[in-house]
Amino acid sequence: QVQLVESGGGLVQPGGSLRLSCAASVNIFSFNDMAWYRQAPGKERELVASITRNGMTNVADFVKGRFTISREVAKNTIYLQMNSLISEDTAVYYCNARRTTVVPFGDYWGQGTQVTVSS
Repeated sequence: QVQLVESGGGLVQPGGSLRLSCAASVNIFSFNDMAWYRQAPGKERELVASITRNGMTNVADFVKGRFTISREVAKNTIYLQMNSLISEDTAVYYCNARRTTVVPFGDYWGQGTQVTVSS
């Protein structure tokens, strides 16, 4: 059974940094891609950044230049490095992993980690 466990959220001042981690219970190469989403109160969940099995990354325009997604294969973990945080980054951040060409197919989510940017 696939489990994704996020960590690293918390309260940070504007301009600060946080690094989120998402540890998978299985080999992350079994996923076609992994991603970070976020959901702020009263808003829809939105894609923040993604990384494919072959390591290609994509970051949403609204965080480009501030956020970076990476992975550590040996630890079956992906990261989201968040710099120059602003209040609009306040949200629950979710890790997502998808299998679209490897059985069993699936779309998996972590439980979420809260990030609050406030002075």
